[in-house]
Order: sequence, then structure tokens, then C-alpha cells
Amino acid sequence: MSIKLSVIVTVFNEEENVVPLIQKIKTALKDIEYELIYVDDGSTDRTLKTLRQELYKRLVIVEFRRNYGQSAALMAGIDVAQGEFIATMDGDLQNDPDDLPKMLALAEADELDMVAGERANRQDGMFLRKIPSWIANYIIRTSSGVHLRDYGCAIRVMRGEVAKDLGLYGELHRFIPVLVSLETSRIQQIPVKHHARQFGQSKYGLGRTFKVVSDLLLMLFFKRYLARPMHLFGNSGIIMFLVGVLINLYLLGLKVMGQDIWGKPLMILGMLLILGGIQFITIGIVVEIQVRTYYESQGKRPYSIRHIFRA
Repeated sequence: MSIKLSVIVTVFNEEENVVPLIQKIKTALKDIEYELIYVDDGSTDRTLKTLRQELYKRLVIVEFRRNYGQSAALMAGIDVAQGEFIATMDGDLQNDPDDLPKMLALAEADELDMVAGERANRQDGMFLRKIPSWIANYIIRTSSGVHLRDYGCAIRVMRGEVAKDLGLYGELHRFIPVLVSLETSRIQQIPVKHHARQFGQSKYGLGRTFKVVSDLLLMLFFKRYLARPMHLFGNSGIIMFLVGVLINLYLLGLKVMGQDIWGKPLMILGMLLILGGIQFITIGIVVEIQVRTYYESQGKRPYSIRHIFRA
């Protein structure tokens, strides 16, 4: 029988949460043909040993040699998954497996490519978790054009073919909705349950803020300029070059009129703008060639076809 849903849980030092979560998943998905994929991201406690003691027919355990990070763990789980749909969730018991059946049903009924969760009653600290999350959600929403209310909720259901094309390099797991939006517009977010952490400690803190900002810049480039990088670098380069030319023409006029222009800060600015503009245009050309190589060497296309209907 084919697998309808692959549930991917990534864990790092979550030994106390393993058994309760597996039992909750068994209960929630008893009427669905599923597989449960646990990816152990180099845990140093008894997480892996506990998982092996709970091994049963539907459970697949992926063990990393060391800690590679959540994005790599999700990518490994997605590569192993065989389900028509792929669900992701955290292994800390804050996500509720009871939400998975309704998310799967919605994805099937409305032919959605991703159903994302929104933590409607979030059980986290206000100052260290909620407020930074609200700010990050606002920035991502306004800058990326992907209008979801909660980007940090880990429980999601995606179609298998969409999930396998995500390319979760670096630490891009935070931007899965943005990555999915590069391929499809059929995304919907629904409220889901959220529980307070009972065991262990959170692996997140304020230190990830700078990583989120740098990854957001990368996501904005992917969203707006991946297929046309010359529009970013070329336009900026042309504007800088033209402004530099105008400044130097102005200074040339002053020189013709007999004024001394040597050493003026404006002359230095004009030369820097001309050189910077030339560099930006050159970078745009090089990146444009690399993008064409990226698509053509792998047989990729800058578009995604859902169906082709023929009589």
C-alpha cells in the first residue's frame, strides 16, 4: 500500500520528548497510511538509544554522524521520505500531531501545495520568543511578499514533489514558506495548537537574529531576482555610473571655468561611483551567466508546470 503521509521530526538532545511524541503520532494518524521519520541531528544524550528502543514498523530513524543543523536534518528526512505528502514538525512536544489529519485533508480537498500552521495561542515567553518572532514575521511578510502570519511554526504539510525541490541549504528552514512560494502560490495557513515545552531546553535564542536577517536577504534575492540578477546588479550599476558621470561633468565645468577641483571630496565620490557602477554591471553579467549555467546544466526551467491537460 502506498504511503499517504511522511512525518519528519528533527531532534537534537530531546530524549525525554521522544516516547510521548511517538505515542501521540500513533494515536493521531491511526486512520492514515503513514511513515514516521526521525532525524537525529548528532544528539549527545540518550535520544538515539530511546528512539531505537521505540522502533516499530512505521518508524524510520536517520542518524547523523554529527550535528549539522536543522536545515540539513530536514533535507535528509525529505530525501528519505516516500509519502505523497510530507509533514514537518518539531520534536519538543510543542506541536500537536492531532493537527496533521486536518491539514492533510485540507491540502487534498483544496489541491494545495502547502498547508502551514499558525500558533494561535503560542505558549512561549513574551520578551525572548514572542516579540522577536512578531518583529521577524512582519519583516519577512512585508519584504518577501508572502503574506503569512506565522513563519516560525514548524508544523507544515506539503506535497512530496514540492518538498523535494526545496533545496534547504545553510539555515533556510526558517524560510520554507518563502521557498515554497518560489514554485507555487497554492499555500494556506490555518491555526494549530501550541503547547508549552515540558522537557528539555529550547535550542533557540536571540543569537539567531543576525542569521535570520542574513538569510532573509538571500531569500529576497531568490524571490525577486534569481531568474534575472542583471535587473538587480545592472540597474544599480547603471544608476551609480550615471550619477558619477554627472558629478564629473559638473567638476569638469568648474575646471574649465578656472576653479581648482583637485582634492575635492565630490571628485572622489564621482570616481568611486563610476568605478562602483562598472563593478556592479560586471557582477550582474557574471551572475547572469552563472544562473543560466545553474538552469541549463541541470535541465531546470525558471517555471513550474502543475498540469498539462489534453483532450
